[in-house]
Amino acid sequence: MSTRTLQYEEVFNCSPEVLFNALKTPSIIRSWWGAERVILIARPGGAFALAWGDDEDDPEYMGTATLSEYDPPRRLVMTDFIYYAKSGPLGFEAEFSVEFAVHPHDRGSMLTLAHRGIPTIPEADEYYEGCEIGWRTCLANLRAFLEGDGQSA
Repeated sequence: MSTRTLQYEEVFNCSPEVLFNALKTPSIIRSWWGAERVILIARPGGAFALAWGDDEDDPEYMGTATLSEYDPPRRLVMTDFIYYAKSGPLGFEAEFSVEFAVHPHDRGSMLTLAHRGIPTIPEADEYYEGCEIGWRTCLANLRAFLEGDGQSA
């Protein structure tokens, strides 16, 4: 099956260590990803889970993944995603991966985000468009966090 990738590059005015910390610390992830709950077991083979919704016992939406690669402060790759939504399943099969790569940059650090494996079938168009909006929002929130008091986190 043919797939597509959402990819973004952003420069942040902070060290790679500060940026990577914002990508791997659950309390910080909540602030920029907008999830009510985050669990991250920060090691290769570790777990990553996000949940949205007011009721912890009955979330509106959640996603889990495996940290297939974890190399601080350079790279974090999530695979083996499982999605749940009260509204129902995605409506298509996919094997997603999300990679955060952090590189030194003359203005601080560069983040490359790649969300791979989104099918090119029409049934996945709404998901693709939602992820495009979601990642842009998350990156703007991450920037606001890091430009605010986030660098001391």
